[in-house]
Amino acid sequence: MAPVRAWLILVHRYLGIALALLFLVWFVSGIAMIYARDMPRLTPRSRLAHLPPIDFDRIRFTASQAAARAERAERPGRTTLLSIQGRPAYRFSGPPAATVFADTGELMKPVGERESVDIAARFADVAPDRVQYRRRLENADQWTITQRRQLPLHKIAVEDAAGTELYVSEALGEVVVETTRASRALAWIAAIPHWLYFAPLRLNDGLWRQVILWTSGLGSVSAAIGLVLAFTQYRVAYAGLMRWHYLTGAFFGVFALTWVFSGMLSMEPWFWASSDRSGPSIGPVLAGGRMDVSAFPAIDAPAFRAALGGRPAKEIEFHWLRNTPWFVVRTTDETLLVDAVQIEVQQRMFDAPALLQQIAAANPEAAIADSSLIERYDAYYYDRDRSAPLPVMRIGFEDPDRTIVYVDPHLLEVVGRFTRRERVQRWLYHGLHSLDFPFWYYSRAWDVVMIALLSGGSVLSAIGVVIGWRRLRRLTR
Repeated sequence: MAPVRAWLILVHRYLGIALALLFLVWFVSGIAMIYARDMPRLTPRSRLAHLPPIDFDRIRFTASQAAARAERAERPGRTTLLSIQGRPAYRFSGPPAATVFADTGELMKPVGERESVDIAARFADVAPDRVQYRRRLENADQWTITQRRQLPLHKIAVEDAAGTELYVSEALGEVVVETTRASRALAWIAAIPHWLYFAPLRLNDGLWRQVILWTSGLGSVSAAIGLVLAFTQYRVAYAGLMRWHYLTGAFFGVFALTWVFSGMLSMEPWFWASSDRSGPSIGPVLAGGRMDVSAFPAIDAPAFRAALGGRPAKEIEFHWLRNTPWFVVRTTDETLLVDAVQIEVQQRMFDAPALLQQIAAANPEAAIADSSLIERYDAYYYDRDRSAPLPVMRIGFEDPDRTIVYVDPHLLEVVGRFTRRERVQRWLYHGLHSLDFPFWYYSRAWDVVMIALLSGGSVLSAIGVVIGWRRLRRLTR
C-alpha cells in the first residue's frame, strides 16, 4: 500500500499545484453567482417594460397583408405585433427575420447608426443627445457572447448614472442586450471567472468546451484523491497549514468533488444525456394544424382597448390553438390569451380531459402513464424567480425514454420536457452543483448554507494555493 499511497500523494500534490487557484476562483465566484446567476442581459421583463405600448390606431395592414409583403404568406413562422422605432410593426421569425411596418406596409430595412441611436434613446427614455454611438459589431464582444446569432449589433453608450450600454440588433431594430457598470463589474467576479467566459476563449466553442472538460475532469481526480488521503493520512502528525488542509479537506472536500464533477457533467461529456428519439408529439396536437395567418382579422382598436381594460399591450403574438386563431397579449406584468374573433380575454383553462384524449390519440406508440395538474413547482419543473407559469399539466408517457411533458393549460404551450436521461442529468448536474432541492430552494436557508459551504471550499482551496506556492518555491531553488 505504501507505493500506492506515495503515488496518490504525488498526483494530488501536482494536480493541486496546477488547479488550486482555479478551484479558489470557482468557489469565490460561486458565492457571487448566487446573486448574479448569469451574464448581463436584457431580461424578458425588462424588455417588455421598455417597449412602448402598441398604437392600435396607426395600424393599417393586417398580419396576412404584412406576411405577403414579407413573402411569408405560406410559412410566416412566429408572428408578433409590437412597436419598433415608435411604429406598430409585424415581425416574422427567421431565419432570416422579417419586419413589416403596420402603418405603411413597408419592409423594415436593416437599421443603421442614426436609427440605432434613436432606438437606444427611446429605450433608455433619454434625449438622443445623451446617447453616444460606439461602433458596429460584426463579431461578438465580452457582453454579446450569447447573442452571436443576432449579429451585427450596434453598441450605444447612454450618459446616465448607471453607465448603461445597449446593443441594438441591426436586423430586429430593437435593443437585445443591456449592461450597466454594476452588472459588468459583477460579471467579472461571478459568471465570467466561474464559467471561464473570457471572450477570446469562449468565442472558440470547441476549445472552451475542451478546457472545461479537462480542467473539471482533472479537478475531479484531484478532489477524489484528496478525500482518500484525508481519511488514510489522518494519523500522520502534520502541523501548520498542512494540518488545516487535511481538516478542511475531510469535510469540504466532499463538496469540492461533487461541485467540480457536476460542473464537468454540465458540458454533457460524450453527449450521454441526449436522445436520438423525437419523443411524444405534443405541439402539433395543441395547435391542431399549421397556422393560417389569413384567419386572423384586422386589429380592432376599440375592441382591444375594451378587452384589455386600460392595460397597455406591449407585444401581441399570433397563436394557433386547437385549429383556431388566438392572440397572446403581453403587458409589462401579465400574459393574456385573447380570442382573435370575439376579442375577449380567455379566463378559464382549456378542457384537460379532452386535451389528454387528443394527445393519446396522436401518440398510440407512447401511452399516457399518468397526468396531473400541479400548482407548485416540482423537482423538474421549477424556477428560482418563480416566473415560470403555474398551474401546469404534468403528463408522463410510457415511451422508451419515459418522457415527462409539462403543458401550460392556459396558453396550451409546452413549457418543459424531460426524458429519463435528462432527469438523471438534472440530479447529477443541478442537484449536485446547486443543491436546488425543492424543500429549501426558495428559502433563505439555501442561501445561507450555500454561502457557508462555498466559503469553506474557498478556505480549503486558498490553503492549497499557499501550500502549492511554497512547494514551487522549494522546487525552483
